[in-house]
Amino acid sequence: MLNVGLTGGIGSGKTLVASSFAKFGIPIYNADLAAKRLMTEDSDLRKEIIEIFGRRAYMNGVLNRNQIASIVFNDKDKLNRLNSKVHPAVRRDYKEWVANQDAPYNIREAAILFESGSYKDCDLVILVTAPLEVRIQRVMERDGMSREEVMSRINQQWDDEKKAKRSQYVIKNEKLSEMNKSVSEIHDFILKSLQ
Repeated sequence: MLNVGLTGGIGSGKTLVASSFAKFGIPIYNADLAAKRLMTEDSDLRKEIIEIFGRRAYMNGVLNRNQIASIVFNDKDKLNRLNSKVHPAVRRDYKEWVANQDAPYNIREAAILFESGSYKDCDLVILVTAPLEVRIQRVMERDGMSREEVMSRINQQWDDEKKAKRSQYVIKNEKLSEMNKSVSEIHDFILKSLQ
């Protein structure tokens, strides 16, 4: 099975693109959702997070995401420490997930595929892009964040130009019809490459 990475900056529309691939029956692994799940369910990972952030990392057994986000997006050392614990757990979870899939290829959707080093587990990478102002507006509307909070997160990620140099495909996510056409073409190309 071919392992395909799907990445893009916050607000680029990765999840929308992933859902378009899913319509072709391609299994999608959302690394960001898996990380959230593992930070709650994996007892070893929970202990490591508490070591980094203290007992306030969890409130009534629930990950205190807002508290942690307010810290890590202003403290690069804490962000790196958190990532050094979460990314290996997600990598293990992904490998277990892949072993249970039966499709010509799968998609691993991850916002920080390159930054985390997870691209090394992928046979090819698809980058999703959108204009910066569109991305900012999407995230502000979706998550109720301020412009400054969105920019803080954007500034933690590689820029599109750097990601594009390491990606085999780039999907511009501005118009739905063009995005769907790109997904269909890439899907067909991947299937043909596997024959």
